Amino acid sequence: MKIAFVGKGGSGKTTISSLFVRHLAAQGRPVLAVDADINQHLGTALGLEEDEAAALPAMGAHLTLIKDYLRGTNPRIGSAETMIKTTPPGEGSRLIRVDEDNPVYEACARPLDLDGHPARLMVTGPFTEADLGVACYHSKTGAVEMCLNHMADGRDEYAVVDMTAGSDSFASGMFTRFDVTFLVAEPTRKGVAVYRQYREYARDYDIALHVVGNKVEGEDDIAFLREAVGDDLLTVVGRSEWVRGTEKGQRPSFELLEEPVRHALHSLQRTAVAAYGRRNWARYQQQMVHFHLRNAESWANARTGVDLATQIDPGFVLRESSGSRQPA
Repeated sequence: MKIAFVGKGGSGKTTISSLFVRHLAAQGRPVLAVDADINQHLGTALGLEEDEAAALPAMGAHLTLIKDYLRGTNPRIGSAETMIKTTPPGEGSRLIRVDEDNPVYEACARPLDLDGHPARLMVTGPFTEADLGVACYHSKTGAVEMCLNHMADGRDEYAVVDMTAGSDSFASGMFTRFDVTFLVAEPTRKGVAVYRQYREYARDYDIALHVVGNKVEGEDDIAFLREAVGDDLLTVVGRSEWVRGTEKGQRPSFELLEEPVRHALHSLQRTAVAAYGRRNWARYQQQMVHFHLRNAESWANARTGVDLATQIDPGFVLRESSGSRQPA
């Protein structure tokens, strides 16, 4: 299943998403962590040293490889150059699974050892000085969107994406790629402002949105969040000495994580499992097509010189049973 963590900068969404990745890995679940934030901190939150995190291969640097692999023998896609971030899979496309080995993971994914439990990490790559004035961050997250569109994920497989801060992810269709979106909010007016933006933008797209209150210190904080977000408040996380230790560079065993935080992580997992059970695969495909046509008409047809509507395979619906296609 596909899970997004969003929130304003400084809300703690990277911390919570990294805890969730550790929680899943500790259960032996196949888990792929993806850092799609403009500020790349998920790697260090998962225990990498700063230099190790900085050396992670950027997905955007391997975009041609990703395109060539995913398009496979799909006759509707003439070349990698005409494949854009929203191009949906069709007959002949290669689909990926969280727990498989493939050239995309070989080039872009870093294996992690989380207290003896394996996971994978992929990163979009940071926004650099060279990008200023000539590129937007969505050109980097496009590789993530492309992979999510071609991922035939299963119930016991988890793709966990740490999204860019604020409501910026609505600048593409990637916000519709998730079974559930967890919005991490502090108990402040600024903390819940992003929630209101997300709720407004997502209302027409059947987005499963739940709020995780973070840095909660008492009943007053919980009451504030409940008044602001109502029943969308799923769970809360308070002060954690385990987290403070990791932020100081310590490596405490995940088994020592406080029980209230562990309880909150179980709530996230139960909610994600329930959301996956409600996934409407046909609607999921329709949303892909919708945003692909919007991108084609607004900029991509002119840039590629091709009518990208022809890339849509009307008879194809991505499903878990699709598996990973390996065309000759």
